[in-house]
This record gives sequence, structure tokens and C-alpha cells, in this order.
Amino acid sequence: MVPDIPIDVWVTSVIDWLRTHLAGLFDAVAEFLRQLLNGMYHVLVLPHPLVLTAILVALAGLALRRWLALPVAAAGLLLVQAMDLWTPMLQSLSVVLVASAVAVALGIPLGILTARSDRLRTVVRPVLDFMQTMPVFVYLLPAVFFFGIGVVPGVVATTIFAVPPTVRLTDLGIRQVEAEVVEAATAFGARPRQILRDVQLPLAIPSIMAGVNQAIMLALSMVVVAGLVGGGGLGAVVVRAITQLDIGRGVEGGLAVVVLAIYLDRVTASLGRRLA
Repeated sequence: MVPDIPIDVWVTSVIDWLRTHLAGLFDAVAEFLRQLLNGMYHVLVLPHPLVLTAILVALAGLALRRWLALPVAAAGLLLVQAMDLWTPMLQSLSVVLVASAVAVALGIPLGILTARSDRLRTVVRPVLDFMQTMPVFVYLLPAVFFFGIGVVPGVVATTIFAVPPTVRLTDLGIRQVEAEVVEAATAFGARPRQILRDVQLPLAIPSIMAGVNQAIMLALSMVVVAGLVGGGGLGAVVVRAITQLDIGRGVEGGLAVVVLAIYLDRVTASLGRRLA
């Protein structure tokens, strides 16, 4: 007979221990993330909606360099305003930008380390597999226990969900740099740090930017899920529509998410190609 393994008891014990002994750390992280979110949101709401729309449309035009991008981007953003979802969209955009920035800040250095160490890569890969395959709702449970109800647990869960592609694609990009190029740089007397900075990272930019793009898309995919724990933004709009069986408002919230997703995907992908 297979013995009973009380994993649930062990996990609960670990979480209780962390909450008891590291409460100050979690409070500090929550306050730091809250300040980042507030700062990002205030920057976004500072200009008039039409002014910010013009800025975002101009950014899309510069990134895509296609005249058709201008009216399409403008139409999408104006549609969000017409549905009275501009403020929730900016709240969601703030969460996506902060979570993506934290994920990239953690993922790229870790990807560089795994690319330079096969042993570390062997250890990190199953952890990344676990992070990517674990249902996203499971991330919310400990995040709520540690940080309470609100936008912070949504940001934490979103960050955890968005880290793996950044690590993987950074590692892949560096490893795909041809060995002959690295050997040539070594022959000219370049040190390992110089080779990384001047040879490997520049050549790995397309793969790294693809990782950044994926991190942003995964972060945006968590918007609705984060709305379940008080994350606000478009997620709260969709969740409220579901609980109230308001199909029309739910469709409007979904359209706003689609507009934001397409905009961020096209702009970040085009910026990645420009930097390559």
C-alpha cells in the first residue's frame, strides 16, 4: 500500500513559519511594490487621456514604422476610452510594466548565469519547468497569505509567472552565439567579462528581447486572474462582470485586454527587431 505523504501539511507549516519569522520582509516588499505601482500609475494618468493616446500612438509608429499602425493604434485606444475603461486599463498597464520590469531584472542575470554554468542550468531548468506548469491560481494562494488582498499579491504572482521565459531565452541566446566568434575574441585577449559584454550579449539581443516580449504577454495574461484577489484594473472589471452575469461589460473588459495585448506585443516585438 502506498504511504500517505502529507505534502499539504508540510506546505502549510512552511508558509506559517515564513509568515511568523519573515513578516517584516514581506511588509517591506509589499510597500516597495506598492510605491512602484503608485509611481507608475501616477506617471500614466498625469497627461490628459488624449495626450497619452497621442504619445502611445507615436511610440507605436516609431517602433513599427508603418503608416497603418497609427490609425489602428489610435482606434484601439480611443475605443477603450469610449467604453469608459481608460482608468482600469492604465491600472492594468501599471501592473504589467512593474511586474515585467521585476521579472526581466531577475530573469536576465539568472539567464546569463545559467548560460555560463552547465551545473547551474541543470539545477534551474526543473525549477523553471515547475514555475511554468504550475496552475496560475496556485501562485495566488501563498501570495495572498504573505501580502494580503490587493494589487501586491497579483504583482508577485504575475512576476513569478513571467520570469521563466526571460531566463530561458537569455540562456538560449547566449549559448547560440557561435563558438568561433567567442574564440576569436579570446584570441585577441578579451577577458570573459568583456566577451560577455561586447560579444555574447549584443549577439543574443534578439533572443533576450523575445524573452522580454513573452514576459510582458504572460504578465498581461495574469491581469484577469489577479482581479480575483483585488488586483483592480481590467481584471476587476471582468471578474465583476462574471459575478454579476453582465455579459456586455465582460465583453468590453475583454476587448480592452485585447487592445492592450496587441499594442504591447507589436511594440515590444518591433523594438526587439530594431535592437537586433
